[in-house]
Amino acid sequence: MKISARAQRIEPFYVMEMAKSAAAIAREAAGTDQPMIYLNIGEPDFTAPALVQEAAEKAIREGRTQYTQATGLPQLRERISDWYAQRFGVQVPARRIIITPGASGALQLACLALLDAGDEMLMPDPSYPCNRQFVSAAEGRAVLLPASAAERFQLSANKVEEAWGARTRGVLLASPSNPTGTSIHPDELRRIHGVVAERGGVTMIDEIYLGLSYEDTYSRSALELDDQIISINSFSKYFNMTGWRLGWLVVPDALVDVVEQIAQHLFICPSTIAQHAALACFEPESLAIYESRRAEFKARRDWFVPQLDALGLRVPVTPDGAFYAWADCTSACDKLFAGRSEYNSGMQIAGSWELAFELMKHAHLAVTPGRDFGRADTARYIRFSTANSMAQLESAIGRLRTLLS
Repeated sequence: MKISARAQRIEPFYVMEMAKSAAAIAREAAGTDQPMIYLNIGEPDFTAPALVQEAAEKAIREGRTQYTQATGLPQLRERISDWYAQRFGVQVPARRIIITPGASGALQLACLALLDAGDEMLMPDPSYPCNRQFVSAAEGRAVLLPASAAERFQLSANKVEEAWGARTRGVLLASPSNPTGTSIHPDELRRIHGVVAERGGVTMIDEIYLGLSYEDTYSRSALELDDQIISINSFSKYFNMTGWRLGWLVVPDALVDVVEQIAQHLFICPSTIAQHAALACFEPESLAIYESRRAEFKARRDWFVPQLDALGLRVPVTPDGAFYAWADCTSACDKLFAGRSEYNSGMQIAGSWELAFELMKHAHLAVTPGRDFGRADTARYIRFSTANSMAQLESAIGRLRTLLS
């Protein structure tokens, strides 16, 4: 069977491959005094609040399970519009909000609506690997620009200007970012968008972790800058609805009909049950729960990051959002692999990939090596997810301390 060139361009998703290995080792560790601790997948350990679950059950009981408009339930689009106004002080008309099958569906729609074959999108390195693949699936090309700790692992206006070429269509950013949990400073984002707009390009920004911002400086949506910015968001992270597969896309007025037509053909509509459930996310009782959970995520960050630093797993930029710690594991690798002939002889270089397997095998701790997230020195970094209980995080630090000592 002939496989399409498009499919062959898609790189492996190493996070998921690592998860398979972790599951296999976990089966061996089952019933022992050291079961596997999972700090590898970016999924909240909280599930949807009671009101959301009840709304889904009610929709099923009442038979409200048929197709909705391709753009989603009008009342859900209004609720999201109100949330932007109340939470971020940004006026986003409901007509510009399109409900999608997760943020993945939103990114796919945006890329298909905007990119022609050979168009290039500038992205930071490191960045979330799936975003590159959405560009590739639309026959475009993701151009990764190395982003250092000094730049908060984000693009700068100067780098965008220098890299802009004849085929550049725009930028695809994320703030807060996966894997680093860092956001773009609002002033720098304004400058980046200015460079893009001057060249007739498009600014796309993944804001799925925006609800999980912890610092006032960064708790702002890019939509406040310009109604031409395209924003991708999701009910998965802040709203704790990962498996419900529901997200949304904010587009300029000129793109609404275009995106709707593509959505009609690709998806017909997002999950009707998930949409009815999501209406309950914006009830005061649910929002209070979400804010309490956001405080818990922040408390975990505040405890976990200094613990990593103390173990030599230095986090060069404190994450201001999401639930990740992007740690330099160079010192830990030097210590852990120092006595092994294959590394001392120079035959192999130990990095985060090797360390991740070492942690799985000998500490029963699953983490994510940096190779998924780019090519700019990412082998030095390992991503820890703090979307787990404080008790599990404390156990993880204890195991790391034992292994590295």
